[in-house]
Amino acid sequence: MSQNLNPYEKFLEGRPAIEVIAKTPAALQSLVMKADAARLTSEPAPGKWSVAEILAHLADCELVFGFRLRQTVAEDNHTIQPFDQDEWATTYKKISAEQALSVFSALRDWNLGFIRNVGSSAMSKKVTHPERGAMTFQTIIETMGGHDTNHLKQVEKLLG
Repeated sequence: MSQNLNPYEKFLEGRPAIEVIAKTPAALQSLVMKADAARLTSEPAPGKWSVAEILAHLADCELVFGFRLRQTVAEDNHTIQPFDQDEWATTYKKISAEQALSVFSALRDWNLGFIRNVGSSAMSKKVTHPERGAMTFQTIIETMGGHDTNHLKQVEKLLG
């Protein structure tokens, strides 16, 4: 797959995306439960997200990924709507790490069920991303996995 389609693919390091996305909530939970509130809300540098903010971002992205997956299955040649993550992040400081992780985990469980229920025939269903071009249902799952891995590494570093 071209890196242009999925800038997060490199983070998978050859691992199956479905396995990565299935394990992410538990991996995050394990890290978060060992940290106190100060470590979860501490910004690593000006303008950089805290662990709690990263978790809120993951919850927002899970909403977006779920919608994209469902639109891809429901519509032929659907065009994905991009979003400005920095604009969405303006409220993240008011969201606790626990709340964000709970929402992310519930949505991920829901989305995994959807992915498994639609089956392999959906994997090649085409969708267009205005900034990345033609993609498939499978590309979205791979994007989820790479995105997870990228942010999981950030959380590990911040809490390490």
